[in-house]
Amino acid sequence: MGKQIERIVNAERVEDLIAVFGSFDENIKRIEEALDVHVVNRGTDLRISGDEEMVDKAARTLEGLLLLASKGEQIDEQRVRYLITLVNEGNDQQVTQMTKDVVCITAKGKPIKAKTVGQQQYMRAIGKNTVTIGVGPAGTGKTYLAVAAAVAAFRERTVNRIILTRPAVEAGERLGFLPGDLQNKVDPYLRPLYDALYDMLGAETFQKYQERGSIEVAPLAYMRGRTLDDSFIILDEAQNTTREQMKMFLTRLGFGSKIVITGDITQIDLPDDKVSGLKDAIRVLDGVKDIAICRLTAADVVRHALVQEIINAYEKANQKLQDKFPSRPIKGRYKRKT
Repeated sequence: MGKQIERIVNAERVEDLIAVFGSFDENIKRIEEALDVHVVNRGTDLRISGDEEMVDKAARTLEGLLLLASKGEQIDEQRVRYLITLVNEGNDQQVTQMTKDVVCITAKGKPIKAKTVGQQQYMRAIGKNTVTIGVGPAGTGKTYLAVAAAVAAFRERTVNRIILTRPAVEAGERLGFLPGDLQNKVDPYLRPLYDALYDMLGAETFQKYQERGSIEVAPLAYMRGRTLDDSFIILDEAQNTTREQMKMFLTRLGFGSKIVITGDITQIDLPDDKVSGLKDAIRVLDGVKDIAICRLTAADVVRHALVQEIINAYEKANQKLQDKFPSRPIKGRYKRKT
């Protein structure tokens, strides 16, 4: 056991302190549990006691949370977990990047912001580049933030259209057995894109823009033979494109347009003899000017805490298989950027 010390962190405003504590002091309890320290509130002072190293980490975590609270940021479980991760990695100076500009305002007036450093880098890449490829596990906000950026560009009139598309790959189901015409059959595959647009615009406004042709949500097959000018184009679930489909999609790019490609290379539903167009594009396009490749990780997950644990568990299982059978490729493993 290291040296036992006590340290004081001061909050300038009581409101910030209340936000950091959370309902029933839940945020403070998380910090105490994660870092094995004891935190006591005295007025606007927070007294932290415990092992010297852990007290230092807890103090840096609380200082970061107080900074976020002072900027009007909501302090929730995900924020607390993420800040503890940053502190453990020695990257807590990056917390100021989490208070940057709002990407978009939803139909209900909720501001959409990047919640992690990885998401901040992703949004900056979308702003600076014509083509951005965002890869990462479920819950990292790849699609939602891309739709937010598209809606923001549309509202600012920097583009005239939003086009969202996905490959309609049969993930265990068969399209032929689904009821209705072709659009009815592919709609279930496009539902997450509809949901994001409903959230940003409201159902009525979305319907109006869709009828005008300003917003289009369609399967990837509908993109063939088109040139898309002045458009913000998002290809979602790109891990399920073939090499040929990806090339076809990328060559749809017209003047004044921006493309965002999102996918999770651990969830490829293609037959084993087909190469994922997303994996191939990452390899082929790496280093090409005006194309950015952003790799989000489990640290950028903004869903339930258990999602992050599930992703980590699967990554560990993949690593054990790779260690046991080094000559056998494990389908869908993440290539970590070093």
